[in-house]
Amino acid sequence: MSIVAKICGITTPEALDAAIEGGADYIGFVFFPKSPRHLDIARAKEFAGLARGRVKIVVLTVDASDEALQEIVDEVAPDALQLHGSETAERVAEIKRKFGRAVFKAIAVATAEDAQKARDFSGVADLILFDAKGVAGVDLPGGNGRTFDWAALDSLAGAMPFMLSGGLDPDNVVAAIARTHPFAVDVSSGVEKAPGIKDPERIRRFLRAAKIGKHT
Repeated sequence: MSIVAKICGITTPEALDAAIEGGADYIGFVFFPKSPRHLDIARAKEFAGLARGRVKIVVLTVDASDEALQEIVDEVAPDALQLHGSETAERVAEIKRKFGRAVFKAIAVATAEDAQKARDFSGVADLILFDAKGVAGVDLPGGNGRTFDWAALDSLAGAMPFMLSGGLDPDNVVAAIARTHPFAVDVSSGVEKAPGIKDPERIRRFLRAAKIGKHT
């Protein structure tokens, strides 16, 4: 079965086209003002209109209020909400119930103990996303271009489907898939030429590598 692939942090039409034409299953829009990948509602709505029916749309938020989530759902109409903050299992369940969207929950990982926190969301979140813990003093929950020790996921082998993120790029995604056996892989900074600006060729290379299972 082909791996599911997500290109996150889309900010330009060129990146959107490269992701869709390259065979991405999901594209992600970031709603977090401190991120170089942040989009406003109007831009995200425009891109969502171009993408709808061609690829699934995910919106990334960080401890967003109900009001903010309602505006996103009303204007952007994503297929899934990706929660990248300190949301509890109860909050995840509440968001899923209120907004009627699939919910992905990000877990920041540095150690095997961190990864075990995913069990709290089993049966609540539709998909767990494992990402590297952020850099100390940098208030960015993802897109930092850092990997984590994939052995931290060993104790969860077979326990749940998950999406692997954190420092993936066209050159290491094959090894990452072979080592961790994820349901899906997610990339953001690893296909950029500058912070927040995707390189269409790197997007295509990442997707070829993930889908075919070899470096291209």
